[in-house]
Amino acid sequence: MALNKDKNLKLYFSISEVAQMFDVNESTLRFWEKEFDQIRPRKTGKGTRSYRQEDIDAIRLVYHLVKERGMTLAGARQKLKENPETTIRHEEIVNRLKQIKEELLAMKEAFEALEASK
Repeated sequence: MALNKDKNLKLYFSISEVAQMFDVNESTLRFWEKEFDQIRPRKTGKGTRSYRQEDIDAIRLVYHLVKERGMTLAGARQKLKENPETTIRHEEIVNRLKQIKEELLAMKEAFEALEASK
């Protein structure tokens, strides 16, 4: 899941930007919006969605449960209903571990490149 590096600079994101962040279809985001109360983008009179950081965080959590952990939508909804704090914390830990893995792999590649240039 490639996240936008400029996400902290923007207050609102379009549905296409958010879909690209998570590599899902826009229709998936619209469907999740109906299925999960936590995802509540603002809509204009014409129905154009604007996602805030809170919405993106909720989508990240749903993505983690459904796409990464393989839960059904009903299972993910139940998990968020029963124990939202633990579920959120678990997703944050998994996300941080992924970041650490990426950093370690980048360091390994840098060391291998140094060794190859000697």
